[in-house]
Amino acid sequence: MAHRRIELGLTRPQLAERAGMALGYIDYLEHNPPNLSRAALNRLADALHTSPDSLLGAGFEEPAGSASTRIPDPRLCSLDSQECMELIGKGGVGRIAFTVAGDTAPTVLPVNFLIAGNGVVFRTAAHGMIAEHAIGIDVCFETDRLDGATSEGWSVLITGRARAVRDTAELSALRATAPVRPWAAGKRDLLVMIVPTKITGRRVLGGHP
Repeated sequence: MAHRRIELGLTRPQLAERAGMALGYIDYLEHNPPNLSRAALNRLADALHTSPDSLLGAGFEEPAGSASTRIPDPRLCSLDSQECMELIGKGGVGRIAFTVAGDTAPTVLPVNFLIAGNGVVFRTAAHGMIAEHAIGIDVCFETDRLDGATSEGWSVLITGRARAVRDTAELSALRATAPVRPWAAGKRDLLVMIVPTKITGRRVLGGHP
């Protein structure tokens, strides 16, 4: 519930107003094991534009889309670059794709990222795959948000050149404004930025208004 609220950019008071619930009750639900009536769960799901099962964690360990519900008259919409950047503005987890010399297929690796200015920023190992094969070349970066319970979601694809950030002043500024923290263990001190040359995105919506 808290994750979905933050994903939508809602404050607790805003969610309380949408769901017609007391602010204290919303706060309680986000910090304690739930004991909800079906009616209250449905109201929260409607306010968060998701399903009751999704709020209860259904399919968390399943691959995205494996338990999707078939929605009537799904709509596929293209997103402009501004909409794309707004969707990914809070960062998250994405995938960087690049080609290693001699390989016939691209390598795709997950990274934790943040947005700084108009660039995608992430940290990686100084002598890892990305540092050795993706710096100084054009790469693709993809991120998405999917709701398997409602079969809705969006994806953003960015093409641009990856560069290692080495300027001392720029490093200091990025560490202050975009303190990205990798999930993976190990020393990952190389800051990499992808400056977009092309941004595209798509959103899948149900047939309801």
